[in-house]
Amino acid sequence: MKNQLPKVLMLGWEFPPIINGGLGVACHDLSCAMSELANITMVVPKSSPDFKVKNMNLIGINNIDPNSYADSFDNSFNNKLPFKLHSVPSDLNPYHSEAINSHNNPHGYRDSSVMGGSEMRESFNIDNLYGGDVINKVFQYAEITSNLAAKIDFDVIHAHDWMTMLAGIKIKQQTGKPLVMHIHSLEVDRSGVDSTGWVYDLEKKGMEYADLLMPVSNFTANNIHQYYGIKKNKMSVIHNGSIVVEPFKSKRTFKEKTVLFVGRLTRQKGPERFLDIASKVLEKNPDVRFVMAGVGDYFKSMLEQSSYKHIGNRFHMTGFLNQEKLRYLFSVSDVYCMPSVSEPFGLSAVEAAQFGIPCVISKQSGVAEVLSGALKFNHWDVNKAASDILNLLSDSVLRKKVVEDASHNLQNITWNNSAQKIMNAYSSNNFI
Repeated sequence: MKNQLPKVLMLGWEFPPIINGGLGVACHDLSCAMSELANITMVVPKSSPDFKVKNMNLIGINNIDPNSYADSFDNSFNNKLPFKLHSVPSDLNPYHSEAINSHNNPHGYRDSSVMGGSEMRESFNIDNLYGGDVINKVFQYAEITSNLAAKIDFDVIHAHDWMTMLAGIKIKQQTGKPLVMHIHSLEVDRSGVDSTGWVYDLEKKGMEYADLLMPVSNFTANNIHQYYGIKKNKMSVIHNGSIVVEPFKSKRTFKEKTVLFVGRLTRQKGPERFLDIASKVLEKNPDVRFVMAGVGDYFKSMLEQSSYKHIGNRFHMTGFLNQEKLRYLFSVSDVYCMPSVSEPFGLSAVEAAQFGIPCVISKQSGVAEVLSGALKFNHWDVNKAASDILNLLSDSVLRKKVVEDASHNLQNITWNNSAQKIMNAYSSNNFI
């Protein structure tokens, strides 16, 4: 019947209460917006049974008996894929992994074919979905989810990032339903453009197998085309949206102006560039404080380098902060700086703009495409970034213009817009 809502099987890895980065936020906010336009069944490794949204059925594997849906692991799973994958590393973090070459690292690898039914146990009722044997979890998720899918009615499969690609491929194989892959982040973002190894291999072959790709920015679409060889006509760019936040100002405990960085302290986010930018700003204006909020592999080196550069008394590292404390930081900050080396989108800049903070962001980011009011620099040009920050701190007219321009941009950066574009893409490709 034409008046029935389309049915979407959504495959996610993060979902509240388990959020390690922007992926969990995006999956939650996007699926909630899409539930106004479609019936959504979302399958994730872990969820809260208290989650309730109209037209949305959230299934957390931690809340079911996985043995009811997991057969003895098929030893020929890898051979049944429409492409061949190398043997897999046994410990891998999808947010920050060094490029691993399966031919040059014979140790620490695990062949998927040796996994038996005894290993198909409940392994998702944990807070860190990226700890331990992540790849084993990815295969278990694919096995359990594909068996679940046999009992679900849906029109289209919508998978988010590489962790759910195997599940999407397996479900497409058994149902023939169209497979959409939503690309929030790539291995070339995390580990550099020379990335090799299992995750890159899966991303490339999975995206080739999919019927449609939905990168979160033109920046990501260009990376997919350049580094994975996929044609642009197979992509429909869906920029992220944002939830409207009521901004507020708080009383600060110090008199200096504040420049804020929020993000994982990994190569991708450019934390060392933030440190260089801080050093250059402080040479011209010592009455500025720089705050770096986040955790990651670079935390210790950032701490050491700030001391080495003799700016430690003006450079503060907070570690992990919850949403309430992050919003307090936004409420007392004067400039937001995002020096990412390769940023598929960059929701933190949107959050800063919502608080009326002028943003200085790298051109190598997706958010630069929609936050046109921000000041932009090439991630390697720390002199330009430092100059922009100094100008925003001293020039009230410039500051006002940047904030007002961003305020106009925010009216179009909504999850409802993103959801409608997805539904339009489904329709134009005859998926629904």
